Amino acid sequence: MARRPRESADQPPQLPGLFAAPTIRDFEPPRGQLLKWIGSKQRFASQICATFPADVRCYYEPFVGSASVCAAFAPTRGVASDVLRPLVTLWRTLCQDPATLCGWYAERWHRLLQGDKVANYLEMRAEYNRTRDPADLLLLVRACYGGVVRFAKDGSMNTPCGVHRPIQPQEFARRAEAWRSRLQGVRFEHSDFEAMVDAAGPGDLVYCDPPYADSQNALYGAQAFSLDRLLAAIDRAKVRGARVALSIDGTKRSGRKVCDVPMPAGLFVTDRQVVVGRSMLRRFQLGGQTLEHEVVADRLLLTWQA
Repeated sequence: MARRPRESADQPPQLPGLFAAPTIRDFEPPRGQLLKWIGSKQRFASQICATFPADVRCYYEPFVGSASVCAAFAPTRGVASDVLRPLVTLWRTLCQDPATLCGWYAERWHRLLQGDKVANYLEMRAEYNRTRDPADLLLLVRACYGGVVRFAKDGSMNTPCGVHRPIQPQEFARRAEAWRSRLQGVRFEHSDFEAMVDAAGPGDLVYCDPPYADSQNALYGAQAFSLDRLLAAIDRAKVRGARVALSIDGTKRSGRKVCDVPMPAGLFVTDRQVVVGRSMLRRFQLGGQTLEHEVVADRLLLTWQA
């Protein structure tokens, strides 16, 4: 069963007629993201978790990314995975050796800010693209433009340097401890999503936040991702008695664009919308222009009645 984080009255604003803020159970991720990641559910993870059942035997998250939902739910027994090995290494290091993780960040933070920040960032990005060193990725995701962690087809990171100053090492260390305490019951694995979904059995919960069909060309590994394969795995998990929640494309441009992603009849029982705010990807594409008409809403699909 999942631990219940402390209650908080703070909830993200809602648009009329969409998914209301939870009023009974309240889950909050640690204050401040540890890793910036495109598609992060940091600001509304509590809304997603409030739909989860209370009697969860084991929690699975096969597209862990920023781990915001995982940290908000704070399971006492969980498995989280990703196909990007350096990302998995960062989460493992946080849980097993947080001092090393903080040391990686501090060393690269000082290196970034000594002299020409942009030149230093590009040098660090080139080094990551050559070696796939997770320690380089750690600083890059916090220093990149707009928090849009973007990868090319060959897996190389290509996001330019942001104009902001990354959080100081002391603040990173504070966040690392807060996140580690919420992820104590989670084991992190380098794995394809199908193996994780297929591991879930009766009483288990799987939360899937895969690359979105409408913008997957900007996401790492998205070229090899198959939604049909994921849906087939979800169907098998449901037959075995596992419950599965899926975040997927909903509406964009403040409702003017509907992302019609077809779903197999009968697979999901509950279909809700969660307003996720301004589009990170559009912010990157529009180069800082105003985004009043770029509000995005995700669909949250559940294989059970909620």
